[in-house]
Amino acid sequence: MNRSASIFLCTAVAALVALGLVMLTSTGAWVKSAPTQYAFVIDQSKYAVIGFIGAVIASRLDPIWLRRGWPWALGFVCVLLVLCFVPGVERPELGAHRWIFIPGIGRFQPSELAKVVALIAMAGWFARWQTEVHTFWRGFVLPGILVAIPTGLIAIETDVGSALALSVAIGALFFCVGTRLLFILPTALSGMIGAAWYIHSDPVRWTRIEAWLDLEAHQQDKGQQQWRALLAFGNGGPDGVGLGNGSEKFGTLTFAYSDFIFPVVGEELGLAFTLGTVLCYVLIAVCGCSIAIRAANLFDRCLALGMTCVLVVPAIVNIAVTTAALPNDGLPLPFVSHGGTSLMISLGAVGLLCGIHRRSYVTHEHAEPVVGAKVYAVKL
Repeated sequence: MNRSASIFLCTAVAALVALGLVMLTSTGAWVKSAPTQYAFVIDQSKYAVIGFIGAVIASRLDPIWLRRGWPWALGFVCVLLVLCFVPGVERPELGAHRWIFIPGIGRFQPSELAKVVALIAMAGWFARWQTEVHTFWRGFVLPGILVAIPTGLIAIETDVGSALALSVAIGALFFCVGTRLLFILPTALSGMIGAAWYIHSDPVRWTRIEAWLDLEAHQQDKGQQQWRALLAFGNGGPDGVGLGNGSEKFGTLTFAYSDFIFPVVGEELGLAFTLGTVLCYVLIAVCGCSIAIRAANLFDRCLALGMTCVLVVPAIVNIAVTTAALPNDGLPLPFVSHGGTSLMISLGAVGLLCGIHRRSYVTHEHAEPVVGAKVYAVKL
């Protein structure tokens, strides 16, 4: 697996991107807000090409630029997150301030870029202070403050799902780098208590929890998406109803082209493709961890682990939400759901993983045996 990690990784990603384009062809044609019948799949194809070019560039990027430039990059993404609240630049939607408009680029979601940059910043910090990862200040407090700023800004945008996914990735990185559990556990418990208090005090989010606890009773209001998602899986059964023949995408399952595209896969293509999708994310996780273990230095090791979490944690949450194992959260399915920013940033993360694997691959030369040579030694 170590030698072929990049091959398996890129194969799994390519399969997911192809699946996403196929499903957007099926679901995007029925979206009333779409300007044309195939607007979503055309846009996704353009972003896939741009993301592929970005992945190639990221795989060839000199890591010294990342190690030296992360403070500037972190400050830049924080400015972008603040712009989500600036009139004229912000593009709010459904009560969330997650998008901005950049001339020449269009609508952009800074939180996707902020997740990657925050983990690069953590990798750069621990690479600089790797002898003090067990200390309280430089091993826990100061790096925690660095990543708490973008995480807090993402949460203020009401993108709580992305903030929680980033928090999980940060916690995993703290644990794997060697930060003491004496510091991690109380902070994690405090964070969970604070998140529970916030959710309980927010009427919108608390009604989502109540709907999730009894989907059948709330199938016409807050629980409609997850209830229709379960019906889509049931309609598909083991074999599916056939590509394009799904019925839930016609309006009863809202956001079937983005957050809830996974149930449409189950309804139209069946169990084999849903399990295949899960297998692709398992391969991404295994390959990412393999690349991290084989990394040549601490910076690359932390960076590989962070990029793996960026790709896998949102996928776990999305699949759990669409199968009603977790409350509705609004995270897209990486590489499959419609979303240009998510696709480009995710492909860039894959490029960083491939670059780390390329730098860590070392060939070992073995001396060829000489035929007919005699070795003489003194027997003691």
